[in-house]
Amino acid sequence: MRGREGNRSPPRHPRSLGAAATVGLRFVWHHLDGANARADLMDLVAELATLTGGTWYSPYDDPYVDGPRGLDIDHLVPPAEAWDSGAGEWASAEREAYANDLDDQHALIAVTARSNRSKSDQDPATWQPPAKPTAATTSPTGSRSKTRWGLAIDRAEQAALTDLADDYPNTPVTVVEAR
Repeated sequence: MRGREGNRSPPRHPRSLGAAATVGLRFVWHHLDGANARADLMDLVAELATLTGGTWYSPYDDPYVDGPRGLDIDHLVPPAEAWDSGAGEWASAEREAYANDLDDQHALIAVTARSNRSKSDQDPATWQPPAKPTAATTSPTGSRSKTRWGLAIDRAEQAALTDLADDYPNTPVTVVEAR
């Protein structure tokens, strides 16, 4: 962003803009067919739903959903949480890469729109899925995404992640660092 004088304006915090208007932490990366990562994932959801008989499972709240309608793509570490944890200091290209991370199968997840809105920009210290958490949707994934991107974990979040990880002893967590 440039102001009238051509000076670079600092990026604004995601919470000040609303989720849909998040500067640099949104689905803007143009992928295979010119669409963005969210559209690519929703296309994949629709294709897989067709291949599996028309249903998709939302692990946050436990329902099966017919097709992609009613589903959202969620960041396991929400953009505003990432911002607060260090992404606010990144260059816009790196924030865009984070928001559209298709290289880690655990960074983005299809869930019901209702559960995604319930989670909003909260971290594990303030929000847990209404359905029994699984290793794939909670602690290892949240900590994996934070570690992958070099994001900070505060004490309350660390305590919540530790409590969740206790439910999954001996669950290996592999991280490929993105930065």
